[in-house]
Parts: sequence; C-alpha cells; structure tokens
Amino acid sequence: MKVYICSPLRGDIEANIKKAQQYCRLAIKENHFPIAPHIYFTQFLDDNDPSERKLGMEYAKKLLYECDALWICGDK
Repeated sequence: MKVYICSPLRGDIEANIKKAQQYCRLAIKENHFPIAPHIYFTQFLDDNDPSERKLGMEYAKKLLYECDALWICGDK
C-alpha cells in the first residue's frame, strides 16, 4: 500500500525532515511504500521561493491522489 506521509516542514526544517524520515521508516517496517514529497522536493526546490513552493505543493497533491492512505504525523 502506498502511504502519503504528511508532516510539518517549516520551522526547524532539518529536525522536521529527520522526523519525516522516521515516519517513512515506520511505514516501511509495516510493509508500506512511503511517499513523502516534502523530503524529496526540498532537495531541488526552494521552499522559501513562493513560485517554487507552489509548484512543489501542486506536485505533492498529484502524488497524494496516487496513494492508498494518508498518514498525518506530528502535532500540526
């Protein structure tokens, strides 16, 4: 099953990416295929540039529609 990992990015970006990686590892341990675009897209899109953030969000939504489940992780 493809699982979309939704967790905070803004704020402490480095710590939030590490948390998202942990959520992905948990998904894999449970035999799911994790999709976490905020880990991937931030490698080449600038989240502080409004046009690049918008593009990343659009692509992330397309990936969401391909998933079987949505995991909302964290407290936001």
